[in-house]
Amino acid sequence: MSAVPQRVEHQMTDKGYVPVYTTSVIEQPWASYTPTDHVTWAALYARQQALLPGRASQVFLDNLVRLGLGADAIPKFDEINPMLRRATGWELVGVEGLLPELTFFEHLANRRFPVTWWIRKPEQIDYLAEPDLFHDLFGHVPLLLEPVFADYMQAYGQGGLRAHGLGPVALSQLTRLYWYTVEFGLIREAAGLRIYGAGILSSKGESIHCLESSAPNRIGFDLTRIMRTRYRIDSYQKTYFVIDGYRQLMEATAADFAPIYTDLAENESFPAGAVLATDTLLNRGTGEGWTADGDV
Repeated sequence: MSAVPQRVEHQMTDKGYVPVYTTSVIEQPWASYTPTDHVTWAALYARQQALLPGRASQVFLDNLVRLGLGADAIPKFDEINPMLRRATGWELVGVEGLLPELTFFEHLANRRFPVTWWIRKPEQIDYLAEPDLFHDLFGHVPLLLEPVFADYMQAYGQGGLRAHGLGPVALSQLTRLYWYTVEFGLIREAAGLRIYGAGILSSKGESIHCLESSAPNRIGFDLTRIMRTRYRIDSYQKTYFVIDGYRQLMEATAADFAPIYTDLAENESFPAGAVLATDTLLNRGTGEGWTADGDV
């Protein structure tokens, strides 16, 4: 483990943000958090706690209570881990920043969830271009108490290890699945559409936009459709995919992906805002505010 935890962040250049990767696993330096860090956590937590009832998946909300997270101080990883291990066999590991893909997959495949130890600065409270402690811990960890979703996360990590050996095209296609489910997924519950994606759950603006704006498409989950769909990293999503339940994720990813990668290699990808005749369309977006470029 790294002796002195570092804050590894993207670097701003004249060409925009350049990702900087780290592989270090560290002990959470809880005593080093400043009063400003704790205040930032409190502000983010209180804002999302007020916003998410009626918008977030009920499973997420229930598990947030089970975890005992609060606004008073940044949680301690070593107090969360015993509950996670008992519930689903997962544990949190502290990291210094963005992990290389292979390292990330190895952690997930072994039921270790990487959590960035540092939290955003006060001036970044509304937007940060990379994962920080609030995104990782608040957005992701509550659903790791849900057994089916926890199994999906491990299966994704195992699939990532296989895709990494197949090359960058397969890896890109699998990354889209993570993006449109784990980070920006919606779920259909008895009370209506709800959020389960961590990228939304940790964002005030996108928590509102994904459900209430007429701009984005909302499309029923389709594995290969998602794996062919590009996405946005610098704005709200043009399209959200909707699952009917967490078990749908496991059922869709249980098959061997090798034939899927072979089939997809012969097809072009879709723009992030595309609507296809074969889509199960819940809402066709107006496209208001969309930019014409930037899909990855």
